[in-house]
Amino acid sequence: MNKKILLTAACIFSLLIAHAQNDADTATMYPGLQYIGDTTKPQATEFYKPVPPVVTPGKSFGDAPSDAVILFDGKTLDKWESANDTTKPADWIIDNGELTVNKKGGGSIQTKPKFMDYQLHIEWKEPVDIEGKGQARGNSGVFLASTGPGDNGYEIQVLDCYNNTTYVNGQTAAVYKQGIPLANACKKPGEWQTYDIVWTAPRFDASGNLTDSARVTVFHNGVLVQNNFKLRGVTRYIGLPYYKAHGASSIKLQSHGDPSKPISFRNIWVRPL
Repeated sequence: MNKKILLTAACIFSLLIAHAQNDADTATMYPGLQYIGDTTKPQATEFYKPVPPVVTPGKSFGDAPSDAVILFDGKTLDKWESANDTTKPADWIIDNGELTVNKKGGGSIQTKPKFMDYQLHIEWKEPVDIEGKGQARGNSGVFLASTGPGDNGYEIQVLDCYNNTTYVNGQTAAVYKQGIPLANACKKPGEWQTYDIVWTAPRFDASGNLTDSARVTVFHNGVLVQNNFKLRGVTRYIGLPYYKAHGASSIKLQSHGDPSKPISFRNIWVRPL
């Protein structure tokens, strides 16, 4: 009799452990949501809160949705500053709604607002008469988090790779020197191109130790080219990547030193997440 009681108790205990493990798995898969009630009924796995906010999409693809922060509207650089001297305004050229790199001393520019995680839309165009080859052909970059002046930060490469070859982890849409793009989706010079980017900033503890690496997903002209790529640190021209603690950061656009003609940008907006 005692053996039967012990066996029954052991079975019940095992079921309780399995149930607890299933609850833990559920909590991991659905943070903040917990199944309540009889899970053999559909109502137990139906949630009605929190209700997602209503966001009105733009009328055309690429138009900013209702909750976006407009970074460049084709008219002013009010939300931008010099990346090398933040006391100075951004010194790039606005003409006919386009923002063109000023290679005559303008330097890189960055946003005055700072961001952690976000969705970014940006459009860019190589000059129709672009010259040069390799890295010296319409080179620029979108730095998803600027960590200092110059090229400090995490860069998605901008380059003309339409019939132009270079090292693959430095071609268009590469996480520079780290992530090779999944495809070359470049359009011809003179045509507008798009980046749609989801950026998850790295996290650090109070002592400055990395607790979660940065991640990025990138669509180039609607083609997935970086799929939740895990960065190994800041992107560097020479040397290995590394992490140094930081918080919310500016988005930076690069003025590259190559001799080719400057590229242009337009329709830049961001949705903090």
